[in-house]
Amino acid sequence: MSVLRRKARRGQGDENGDPLDAAQERRVRAVLALGGVPQGDLPDGVQQVRLRLLERAAKGYEAPRDVSAWAAVVASNLAMDWHRAKRRQERIGERLASLRHLEYPSGEDSSVLSLAVAQGLDELPDAQRQVLVLRFYADLPVASIAQELGVPEGTVKSRLHSAVRALRARLHEDEVV
Repeated sequence: MSVLRRKARRGQGDENGDPLDAAQERRVRAVLALGGVPQGDLPDGVQQVRLRLLERAAKGYEAPRDVSAWAAVVASNLAMDWHRAKRRQERIGERLASLRHLEYPSGEDSSVLSLAVAQGLDELPDAQRQVLVLRFYADLPVASIAQELGVPEGTVKSRLHSAVRALRARLHEDEVV
């Protein structure tokens, strides 16, 4: 077995301190490309695999027995995540487009509403604004928001309710809706 292969199996990467050697990097790129990740996003995907390998080491975990196989699995998971994010963005775009076409065909009406919503968001307390944006603009479910923020789901729901009520009152007060 070659020196590089032994290093790779132990998670040491190449001699420059890179956790992935050249062959492992090529394999990661291939897995990402075959997973449908566009060429322009491949370098970011490779960096994500490197970062995850370095994070494992920083946390004190033992290096994977076969770094090459581990990196390929991580790359495959990243490709799936890329597709999920792309589909989520497409759904948000479709929702926003349908709202624009149905309710506000006029550009002026849409601009007034957008400005009023932006001002209303600025006036909300940080915690309320954060959950409102995550729920309705990032399209995250309540459970995910709660998990990411480290608060109970009930807290997220309460903040959402208060934020929507305050924003609705602001829009009615300004006679936008």
